[in-house]
Amino acid sequence: MLTKIKALNGYKLDTLDGEIGKVKDFYFDDRYWTIRYLVVETGSWLMSRQVLLSPYALIDIDKADRTIAVELTNHQIEQSPSLDTDKPVSRQWEQDYYGYFNWPVYWNGPYSWGTYPYVDRNRSEAEEFTATAPGTQKADHHLRSTEAVSGYNIHALDGDIGHVEDFILDDETWAIRYFVVNTSNWWSGKKVLVAPQWIERVSWLDAKIFANLSRETIKESPVYTDEALLTRDYEIALHGHYNRQGYWIDELANS
Repeated sequence: MLTKIKALNGYKLDTLDGEIGKVKDFYFDDRYWTIRYLVVETGSWLMSRQVLLSPYALIDIDKADRTIAVELTNHQIEQSPSLDTDKPVSRQWEQDYYGYFNWPVYWNGPYSWGTYPYVDRNRSEAEEFTATAPGTQKADHHLRSTEAVSGYNIHALDGDIGHVEDFILDDETWAIRYFVVNTSNWWSGKKVLVAPQWIERVSWLDAKIFANLSRETIKESPVYTDEALLTRDYEIALHGHYNRQGYWIDELANS
């Protein structure tokens, strides 16, 4: 299901033995544009360290109760590798973290989740893969905060079109499917969706995203509103407008 990232901020995180806090932020990698961790606001519990939860730990999102069920105990989280609040997430920490929970690492393999394009929660296969998978990482990645990237300016081939207001998340694969772009400085009162696959490059230093699309093409794209339902029919029309193949076609072929 497609969900706006900001709508999940503040959701309670319920472990097997109680609530541990609320969703504060999300970290995604800038190669696959996939959420790797939820950042947890724990209040007075473990406040000296960052508490991160991989989608591997999540089993259900209840939008009615604004809760996310976590398949871990508080003790497991407390004993997991510690990450200081003032330090970035290193690959060494990630190796320790995934090893502690015995999950398959996402950076080995050809797909966004290593050997699969989705989160595989089959523990027996996960154990085998963690232990035996060769190092097939193709490129370094960096983790980025959705909160920090919100507000980045987006430029078309022929000029500025607006800024990132939100992200559309697929809560099954945890991929970021679209940026919600606020075009108020160019096209008053309108919002458009742009997929990460349609961008040419990102200047992280300058907080700018460059889309491989013209302003006129973007202006003629299917209308997006916060109230609109992101149905598959809408997505088919959106991808058809840009003459791009739907992500669901590739993922169906790889599943």
